[in-house]
Amino acid sequence: MSTLVISDLHVDVLTEEGNKPILKGVNLTINPGEIHAIMGPNGSGKSTLAYAIAGHPKYVITSGSVTLDGVELTDLKVDERARAGLFLAMQYPVEVPGVSVANFLRTAKTAIDGQAPKVRTWVKDVESALNRMQLDSSFSARSVNEGFSGGEKKRHEITQLELLNPKAAILDETDSGLDIDALKVVSEGVNRYSAQGDRAVVLITHYTRILRYIEPTFVHVFVDGRIVDEGGKELAEKLEATGYEEYVKAAANA
Repeated sequence: MSTLVISDLHVDVLTEEGNKPILKGVNLTINPGEIHAIMGPNGSGKSTLAYAIAGHPKYVITSGSVTLDGVELTDLKVDERARAGLFLAMQYPVEVPGVSVANFLRTAKTAIDGQAPKVRTWVKDVESALNRMQLDSSFSARSVNEGFSGGEKKRHEITQLELLNPKAAILDETDSGLDIDALKVVSEGVNRYSAQGDRAVVLITHYTRILRYIEPTFVHVFVDGRIVDEGGKELAEKLEATGYEEYVKAAANA
């Protein structure tokens, strides 16, 4: 079972002018089988939350705790967090010239599991995962994210999610840059992962359109480094109609 618990998390971002506080006490528990959508305006700290949990060195946790199945992630290096079961799908996936998708996926799987997957079954697993994401088998020979379209990058991220099958997944604006067809394919991949019933998902997004295909267990509104409201899918529908203005004004006047 996979429970991700974020407790009173405070995070600074490193800038040329010094440390800048971004997260100001985030509390969130994602239980197995739950999908938590985090919504909010630009600059509210949503991506900071994702990168801080994953261990990006630019984001400094000044206090608080993040545990996955009781394991304190903040004490671990980035690769150790991944082996503990954490996965991050990045908003802007990085190009890795000269490293093929096939080699990248096999190396990642080996690092996570501590042993190399069996070649015969692994090749079939990769081909099946690519097919489900509507990516041609020749995609395996391409360099990671080099020359990929926005849709290909995001579908490749969900291919990784399916093959690595982590305990908890943080998906940072997975819907960004997707046309309607790619959005449906990506959403189906996330739903397959979540349908296992014992996986935790944090879905960060600006817009409600992806929530038409991925039904969240909870929706959280993120403003000024804090969760300021939460509810069910109806909250996302309210945000679609009214936007974030009332929350931004309330935070400014607090």
